[in-house]
Amino acid sequence: MEQAKLALVTGGAQGIGLACAEALKEDGFEVILSDIDGDGVAEAAARLGAAAGIACDMADAEAVLAMFDRIEADHGPVSALVNNAGIAMPGDFLSYDLETFDKVIAVNLRGTFVALQRAARTMVENGMQGAIVNMSSINAQLAIPAIPAYCASKGGVMQLTKAAAIALAPHGIRVNAVGPGSIDTAMMAGVNANPEALQRVLSRTPLGRVGTPREIGDVVAFLCSQKSSYVTGETIYVDGGRLGLNYTM
Repeated sequence: MEQAKLALVTGGAQGIGLACAEALKEDGFEVILSDIDGDGVAEAAARLGAAAGIACDMADAEAVLAMFDRIEADHGPVSALVNNAGIAMPGDFLSYDLETFDKVIAVNLRGTFVALQRAARTMVENGMQGAIVNMSSINAQLAIPAIPAYCASKGGVMQLTKAAAIALAPHGIRVNAVGPGSIDTAMMAGVNANPEALQRVLSRTPLGRVGTPREIGDVVAFLCSQKSSYVTGETIYVDGGRLGLNYTM
């Protein structure tokens, strides 16, 4: 019996998350979106024709677990999870406060772990050979001093992806990550509006342009498909060549 294709995309109200959902839907997945922005995710789900749009704060572990309970009761088990929700919260390194640091880690790393573990448990219980994709970043490897918590969280996501991939491989569950470079999202709006700042970004990107959310979405869809059936534990960097250039500022 063919397994149902139900994908959950966190942080799915806009940007990269929504682009991932669009690519997965085109690949035949029934898609559920979640986001901390309840109105935004409901509107995005309606536009996309998604199965549901659910408000959820990924920093709240109990809310994440309740979301999975609701999805399984209403739609069945998730066969693909895209852990996309994330925040950056920049600041001066010497005055960066612990509360801000903890907020970033809670969403980007702890929330990713909670969702990954919960999805994997159901996949194992149901004998599903599912796929999980975590959203890392080039900042898993390239540090920027103004976003210390973000860099730490994305480095953690890279290692969590490897650990989970090894743990879940005996069950046929694949776990990978995608590491975007400079992508044209709301996060980059300020840079795009500043010619000097944009030029700095382009100077460190060998392909000479910023990426699009859909270019991330297509790689995520590949990692959720059987076309990547022998790929697990990897982080694929979609960065226009920036890591090869090794220029961060």
